[in-house]
Amino acid sequence: MAIDFTLAPEHEEIRRRVRTFIQETVTPAVKDFDDEEKVTSRDEYLRVIFGLREKARAEGLWLPHMPKEWGGMGLGHVELAMVQSEAAKTRLGPWILNCAAPDEGNMHTLLHWGTAEQKEKYLRPLLDGRMMSCFAMTEPEVAGSDPTLIRTHAVRDGDEWVVNGHKWFISNARRASFAILIARTEPDVPEGSRGANTAFIVDLPQQGWRDVREIETMHGSTGHSEIVITDLRVHDDQILGGRGNGHRLGQYRLGPARLAHCMRWISQAETALDMMVDRALNRYSHGSLLAEKQGIQWMIADSAMELYQCKLMVLHAASKIDKGEDFRTEVSMAKHFVANSLNRIVDRAVQVHGALGYSTDTPLAKMLQHARWARFADGADEIHQMRIAERTIAAYRSTGSTAAATGGLPL
Repeated sequence: MAIDFTLAPEHEEIRRRVRTFIQETVTPAVKDFDDEEKVTSRDEYLRVIFGLREKARAEGLWLPHMPKEWGGMGLGHVELAMVQSEAAKTRLGPWILNCAAPDEGNMHTLLHWGTAEQKEKYLRPLLDGRMMSCFAMTEPEVAGSDPTLIRTHAVRDGDEWVVNGHKWFISNARRASFAILIARTEPDVPEGSRGANTAFIVDLPQQGWRDVREIETMHGSTGHSEIVITDLRVHDDQILGGRGNGHRLGQYRLGPARLAHCMRWISQAETALDMMVDRALNRYSHGSLLAEKQGIQWMIADSAMELYQCKLMVLHAASKIDKGEDFRTEVSMAKHFVANSLNRIVDRAVQVHGALGYSTDTPLAKMLQHARWARFADGADEIHQMRIAERTIAAYRSTGSTAAATGGLPL
């Protein structure tokens, strides 16, 4: 069994081009966007970011995750990992390349599950950058990690469905031209069972869909909406993926999407480690540089080891997706480990910077807020631990060994 993550020369060239584009074109253009004293007008902000999108398209760095026949770069998940990690060195990088959540996951979902008509109406403009989208599954009344408990329901009325329900933390909803909405359509399926939910494509704005508010989080209002759905009518041809397949569709979407998050988080962890080392090499205290103090060296060493593990886990899980193998356990492990490593590495970087790290004079404070979100986005830590344990126990029961649940590696 050969495991070789060496990039082909053409993919190494893509990585170099993405890095150069982010460093030399994107970062200088958006560097003042998070500074309230330097913030530009909304019109200027939009002019800059849409201009950067056009430059990305002209550079051939558009849609790295999509097939070439759909206007993308045709990269596999291993190659996509290096693009996402380079793009995420700046907050808007993935969006500039049109490979940011939630649109990225919705593109994959429409490509796999959509009818020819749905692909032309929704996928094509999403790929062209003429539309944005959202994925409406999470609800405040039930555990977001268990979609079998969804209460939003759709009742058949002729060739239409009447939908009522309540959603929240729906990222991108206020900017979306359409939503992929998960609702319960099969009342006879017992609660807690799969097969009760259906996915609908909902054009926005639309009567019956009310965006109540953007939910304030630890780092402000960031585009996660609370939605109240009242007698919303959706035509039968707006079903995505077939009636009763909402759970399967959601799981198909979330697997690779979780790994894409990890790819971007690795970039943030690496940035925090770089900042930690730079601070340690330039801060003098109590007779020596911080870098010469053993306590600081341990922080750097622990962070370097964790980042190494993060990269290996993501690359291995990506390779399993590319090979068409079962990747569920590896993606769960990567999602849990990378999210927690990001928290620890950024926290250490804050500590090494002292009061400066706690201030907003560096990006570390906002990075730490984002890192805390990572531990429950796309599945809380405990859910992934539960699934990993279930699959580990199942592997032992089936084969008398846990090897299959730890990557199936040849050692």
